[in-house]
Amino acid sequence: MEVEFGVLGPVAAWDGTGEPVALRGPRHRAVLARLLLARRRVVPVDRLVEDLWEDPPPGAVGAVRTFVAALRRALEPGREPRAPARLLVTEGPGYALRTGPDTVDAWCFEREVSGAGALPAPARLDQLRRALDRWRGPAYADFADEPWTRAERSRLAELRLHAVEEYGRARLDLGRAAEAVADLDAHAAEHPWREDAWRLLALALYRSGRQGDALAVLRRARTLLVEELGVDPGPRLRRLEQDVLHHADHLSPERVAGDEPVDEPGPEGPGSARDAVSGTEPVAGDTSRPDAAAERVWARASAAFDRTVAAGSRARLESTVGLLRELAMTGAGGLEEARRQRTAAITAAEELGDPELTARVIGAYDVPAIWTRSDDPAQAARVVAAAERALGALPPHGHDAVRARLLATVALESRGTGSARAHRAAREAERIARGLGDAALLAFALNGVFMQSFDRAGRAPERDAVGAELVDLSARHGLPGFEVLGHLVRLQARSALGDRAGADAHAADVDLLAARHERPLAGVFTRWYRAMRLADDDRVPYASAEAAYREAAEHLDGSGMPGLAAGLPALALLCLRERRGLSAPADGSADWGPFEPWTRPLVLLAEGRPDEAAAALRRVPEPPSDLLLEALWCLTARAALRLDDRDTMRRARDALAPAADEQAGAGSGLLTLGPVADHLDALGTALDGRP
Repeated sequence: MEVEFGVLGPVAAWDGTGEPVALRGPRHRAVLARLLLARRRVVPVDRLVEDLWEDPPPGAVGAVRTFVAALRRALEPGREPRAPARLLVTEGPGYALRTGPDTVDAWCFEREVSGAGALPAPARLDQLRRALDRWRGPAYADFADEPWTRAERSRLAELRLHAVEEYGRARLDLGRAAEAVADLDAHAAEHPWREDAWRLLALALYRSGRQGDALAVLRRARTLLVEELGVDPGPRLRRLEQDVLHHADHLSPERVAGDEPVDEPGPEGPGSARDAVSGTEPVAGDTSRPDAAAERVWARASAAFDRTVAAGSRARLESTVGLLRELAMTGAGGLEEARRQRTAAITAAEELGDPELTARVIGAYDVPAIWTRSDDPAQAARVVAAAERALGALPPHGHDAVRARLLATVALESRGTGSARAHRAAREAERIARGLGDAALLAFALNGVFMQSFDRAGRAPERDAVGAELVDLSARHGLPGFEVLGHLVRLQARSALGDRAGADAHAADVDLLAARHERPLAGVFTRWYRAMRLADDDRVPYASAEAAYREAAEHLDGSGMPGLAAGLPALALLCLRERRGLSAPADGSADWGPFEPWTRPLVLLAEGRPDEAAAALRRVPEPPSDLLLEALWCLTARAALRLDDRDTMRRARDALAPAADEQAGAGSGLLTLGPVADHLDALGTALDGRP
């Protein structure tokens, strides 16, 4: 399988399994970046030397050859000694990277953008989204100051802006104007000299029934162009303003086959052109509904924001992150959209070249998180990299609060990785937050501490203490999102410690707070918790417990939390079967997701294939540092006992010993394998002949 390369962000490479290729030092990455920039053409050694050093040292040519040799070993680890290189080849006076056309993210991005125009609107939208999702940060981000990247960085950045506008246009073509407004607003604010950005934004607002806002945007564009550049808007922008004023028929969207009809505003509807001309504010909603007052406040405030906050203002970008934070807690669709736009906001901030703004944009997304597997590991890695860059760019003194937020972000987004750096970042964020006496900051930092508390088994009491502080802190300072988080942490910890009544009370508190503060995703966890309670009660028939898990799994679909959902239903049912003395399912149809290495030995045993099960058990890695650490060790121990694998038994016993007083897996609040002590007793009997 081919190595894949990334330049839309920091320069990177991934092997055929998707694992990062170790590229060693910055000079090695610089050589790779320079060869990728050449697009399969030969780069002479002298040119590499010239690009790598302002003042080449003696032996620079030899150093380049050393870098190339190290890159070859990293990119083709299976190549036999003295066998010719197939990827990074020597040719004539230099080197070339003969990688395939589908292996470099920038090349794929260009092809997808250039080919999108010929597609129908639905396919065009999907292809442009896929293309834009390839960006992990500014192109060639770690070589932004190098003259040899300047032209290519500028070209790719321009192509990306074009793709953003084409993506917005595709949404409009599909009748999804309201969805397009937020993205186009941010795009126009960050690139105020692009008339197409203003035109698309105004058209999206008009088609969303916000004619007054559309006119305000067009007039703001005119003001900026005249006052800042001394030029009048182009003919298309001027014509659109007249068309909006007169409700030109051609502005109405055309129906796209298979799409739902779009309700078009009448000339006197809320936010109409007449409102904008007369200066009155749009009033949204039916006044007979109880929530009409809230709608009116939102409409007036958002209209005032559009009028008074300049389009190029950086306050718009920071405000967008605040909206994304709230959006992430509204439900599955909001969470997915917030996740998608968060990366775009960070990229936009980095492109402005202001490290303090970038740090605030990254740190402002303090969304409480309870599950210890990332929903999007690749995006999480990009956020961590951006946070680390921002930390490195901040002045050495001051900015303590934003520094703590960046450190907490590193801790949260590194969940489940076992990173020592992330563990230190969590504790440093907590130390700074306590020193500042900032309750919201401390709650965010404690979330990071929680995420980094899975380096070994048996730490439920410590997490219980974190949860208790979160509940108390949040209740006193009005932080409902973190109060829900605190109760969920305690639900998990009390479950691990066998305190069923305490866990039940926290589940009830979660449901009350979630209903009061509109946090629907919290119900996913309490529903799974109650299924686990049935599974852990031997008086409940197996069929009833299984049905409860299947119902809980149905609510996972579309939750927007793939890090939670992947493989969980099958794992929960396996744990239920093991808890009830039943063998693993032998039909081979279960989707184990990321848990497959720890379940495979038991599945093979159930299928009557002990030799393959023993081989699979020998390949089982150590479980990741997350909420299912003890459960996966217990599944490994059960397979080792059945196969008499004494080495694995010893490893499992050593790993589980600190959790002797806990319930295996119950700390997840989702599934359980019963007391860890029972597993330790079985291991002790098998290893030492003692009960």
